[in-house]
Amino acid sequence: MSSDITSEHLNALKNMVDKNGWDHADNGAQYFDDPRGRFHGNGQIILRPVSTKEVSQIVGYCNDQRLAIIPYGGGTGVVAGQLSIDDKNVIILSLERMNKVRELSIDDETITVDAGCILENIHTAAEDKSFIFPLSMASKGSCQIGGNLATNAGGLQVLRYGNARDLCLGIEAVLPDGSIYSDLNPLRKNNTGYDLRNLLIGSEGTLGIITAATLTLKPQPTEVLTSFCAVPNVKAALVVLKRLCAKLGDTVSAIELLSNIGLKIVSQHFDQCKSPLNTHSDWYLLIEVAGSRALQPDLETVLAGLFEEDYLKDVVIATSGAQREKIWQLRELMAEANKAEGAICSSDTAVPLSKISDFIDDTVSEVSKVHSELRINSYGHIGDGNIHHNVFPPLGESKVDFIKKNSDVVVDLRMAINEATASNTGSISAEHGVGRLKVDDLERYADPVKVRIMRQIKDALDPHNILNPGVLLK
Repeated sequence: MSSDITSEHLNALKNMVDKNGWDHADNGAQYFDDPRGRFHGNGQIILRPVSTKEVSQIVGYCNDQRLAIIPYGGGTGVVAGQLSIDDKNVIILSLERMNKVRELSIDDETITVDAGCILENIHTAAEDKSFIFPLSMASKGSCQIGGNLATNAGGLQVLRYGNARDLCLGIEAVLPDGSIYSDLNPLRKNNTGYDLRNLLIGSEGTLGIITAATLTLKPQPTEVLTSFCAVPNVKAALVVLKRLCAKLGDTVSAIELLSNIGLKIVSQHFDQCKSPLNTHSDWYLLIEVAGSRALQPDLETVLAGLFEEDYLKDVVIATSGAQREKIWQLRELMAEANKAEGAICSSDTAVPLSKISDFIDDTVSEVSKVHSELRINSYGHIGDGNIHHNVFPPLGESKVDFIKKNSDVVVDLRMAINEATASNTGSISAEHGVGRLKVDDLERYADPVKVRIMRQIKDALDPHNILNPGVLLK
């Protein structure tokens, strides 16, 4: 149980940072906002340290005084991991001023960065040296790498490059007692005991505050091809995925599934978003391949064969950077379009590839049991089984009015999607994390042995429960 934060505590904390390193909670509304507008955070003070040493001093003091800390990155998390919803008696520790690129090694093909670095700025630093950092998502302009690692973010190119943890070689973090764990060496192999790096990655700020990381870079591809296809159904989309990977191997960077409902919504809310195809279909695929050899002949051959076998209804390959960007906007603006349309429930689940079609059908069936007129936009990373479902009120009815009349609908929808996920041997969180939103869901669906071990690790590293209390575990 954390202690009450007194004026004496606040004065001590202010003295650990410079004059720009703290602010009153009343002046920091942006630190308490939820991207989807469902929650409101709380806190007593906002601290903005500029170094790992300052983070260490703050955390060590808070551990001694039993003061709760909420680590804060870019604020883009959607499961309330960065928000203290019920407790005002917390300190917000933002990494935003720790935003430097410490080193970029051409020989090692790595970049070492502070945790507060914006993801898009890491992309730019890599591109300046003819590399890419493959982790990418719609929030790249505001999310921070520390938060990406703390949640083991996925994004658009997991199929080829893996999650955030697969792109991180070394890590620096401040542990709950204030000690600094630093292992930023750019080693591809290091088999010397427990993998503390991967323990911290995905722990959502409950075991330590990540302050820096060494990330792997990849050579810039000389050819990037983006295609947009109409497919008759989800099963056909999976055949397309299998054929492309068999022929083009690891040059297949991304395959995104989009529904016709989703395309309609994104085009209604963003004038620049229009399908490049004239053919109507219930489902579409956005495909990207990238590499250092001439890929277009192989891509065209595979797509032509799929078309002849009726696995594709129509296809276009972007002929310019501008057309490629327009195609990608259909996917990257989907989350904003869902919000504008009034999504009352947004999910983040994953199932085995073989279960994706059944999972979507089962979800539609379960949601219709909650209310027969709800609309569903199912879309996402078909290459890794991570399908998002966004549920909207019936046509002509606002989100606010519908929820007023159906007070339990959000909980009912979340449980309906969770049950469809569980029945298809999936995970209730694919890339967003558990945060505070899904703590009960984790208790219900996770292996009880796993939950017990998680509690033991948390108790061992953070016995006073000062780091992000209420996240992952009750």
